[in-house]
Amino acid sequence: MKKLNFKIIFHFFGLLLLFNGGFMLISALVSSLYSEPETLQIFMSGILVLLVGTFLMVSTKNHSKEMKKREGYIVVTFGWIVMAASGALPYLLTNTIPTFTSAFFETMSGYTTTGATILNDIEVVSKGVLFWRSTTHWIGGMGIIVLAVAILPLLGIGGMQLFAAEAPGPSADKLHPRITDTAKRLWLIYFGYTAAETILLKVAGMSFFDAINHSMSTLSTGGFSTKNASVAYWNGQPLIQYIIILFMFLAGTNFVLSYFVFKGTVQKAIRDEELRLYFKFISVFTIIAAIIIYFRADLGISSIDHPMVWGRAESSFRHALFQVLTVITTTGFITADYTLWTPFLLVFFFGLMFLGGSAGSTSGGVKVVRHLILIKNGFLEFKRSLHPNAILPVRYNTKSIQGDIVFNILGFFILYMLAFIVGGLGFSMFKLDFESSIGLAASSLGNIGPALGKFGPVNNYAALPMLGQWWASFLMLLGRLELFTVLILLTPFFWRNR
Repeated sequence: MKKLNFKIIFHFFGLLLLFNGGFMLISALVSSLYSEPETLQIFMSGILVLLVGTFLMVSTKNHSKEMKKREGYIVVTFGWIVMAASGALPYLLTNTIPTFTSAFFETMSGYTTTGATILNDIEVVSKGVLFWRSTTHWIGGMGIIVLAVAILPLLGIGGMQLFAAEAPGPSADKLHPRITDTAKRLWLIYFGYTAAETILLKVAGMSFFDAINHSMSTLSTGGFSTKNASVAYWNGQPLIQYIIILFMFLAGTNFVLSYFVFKGTVQKAIRDEELRLYFKFISVFTIIAAIIIYFRADLGISSIDHPMVWGRAESSFRHALFQVLTVITTTGFITADYTLWTPFLLVFFFGLMFLGGSAGSTSGGVKVVRHLILIKNGFLEFKRSLHPNAILPVRYNTKSIQGDIVFNILGFFILYMLAFIVGGLGFSMFKLDFESSIGLAASSLGNIGPALGKFGPVNNYAALPMLGQWWASFLMLLGRLELFTVLILLTPFFWRNR
């Protein structure tokens, strides 16, 4: 095994910092448009990050162009850490978040599209900082690495290794033979959806600032809001919530399928097994939740929004659909405190935290396709026990799946549950109760945001101790990069040069 190419690693870190600094300057521009006193601090944050990024790129310009898988894993994992550490500067310099631990937590929550926050009063935060906060979601949503891959040809570097590390899921679909063109097309769809939602939310009654921030949070399945009450602030405006519902659904689907739809090959998307199961999951779970909400008027949702029978039915359906989608897609917006919707629904929504959206989406979690393959393989095991000599391959979209992919998914699921258990044990060491500990572990690992207990949908993470914030940040990164990318760096053989 060859020695690590550290020059190309740090060169890429410099490139990431240039992206980060550039987006900070855009946030400073937003702040200046509102004549805020924080404009200078946000601007200085951007300049500092740009200077460090430029220094790293210039000092490593004579690097070898070869990038292997090991370098790819290091760049992906530590690239996120570098971005989170540098992204904390606007919070620190504006004194919005005075401690580095909390500022790093907020930024890591943003880039991993978790949406957990330690801010107690979001509405007093300057618009420039709020815009930066939403921007971290938007960058992280499609993957800061995929964004950078789009311009790697300018540096003479192939980006396939990075894309494999950033998206290690079972789906290997590509839009184009060249990975850089794939990244560009994905970003074009991502940007188009964001622009479309912004326009629709503005027309529906949101201010332009609220509309663009919530669009960035929705498409990234992040969940940062500009209001303390999150989307519950617009409970009296159903159209706004239905628009967000639509784009949460789209954000939770495979973006490759969106590309096929725009090309006119709609049948390819309709025949996709993962998309069909994703839709079925949402439909069934929404009906279950809506029925319970409708017949339990004391939950205070239907009766508050609409006292009439039809109004109650619509309100029950809307709140159920919204909360099912926001948990499955790991967006984390809220319209109500679902932890108060009977013990059954509390356990119900906790279970949904382990579902996740589609592979190739901006959602976190286990992903629907992994559940699909696990279910199919489980049924085949029954057949294999009856017919031990039969060859019964697992099929996905009419194609036979190789055995090593099935084993990879089984291994991922076992590791995910183990990480959840260890995560919960870690939080319990900070003297948190059982419900809060397991809720934090599931939420952080699944990049969901709202948890259970003391950290439920109507609360935030301000009460989480300093070490707890570092532990949560690690779990967010672990979940966002789908376990293997981070855990492989903890193995001794990864670092051996031979």
